[in-house]
Amino acid sequence: MNFLHNLKFDDNGLIPAIAQDYQTGEILMVAYMNAESLVKTVETGQATYFSRSRQALWLKGETSGHFQNIKEILVDCDADTVVLKIEQIGGIACHTGKRSCFYRKIENGDIIEM
Repeated sequence: MNFLHNLKFDDNGLIPAIAQDYQTGEILMVAYMNAESLVKTVETGQATYFSRSRQALWLKGETSGHFQNIKEILVDCDADTVVLKIEQIGGIACHTGKRSCFYRKIENGDIIEM
């Protein structure tokens, strides 16, 4: 896949991947991909990430059933981050059971749940 040569993976061979709801634009999660997981994502149409804690490929939804179907993949201007425009199956992206991993905010110097 020729596009891989144009991407800037970090020293660990990873690139940040932002999962965004393709209809609403809501940011659901941020994960990392290596070349293998990105190729698998393109080939299968389902988001596959690289788990830094397990040092292994991770098909999102494999255990939870909350798969992420790819609608479009965007590359930023520096070619060091990708945005996955996805359809979130089951409506849950976060391992905590929340729709989005971004369910907290900083307010008055504290982190609070929204």
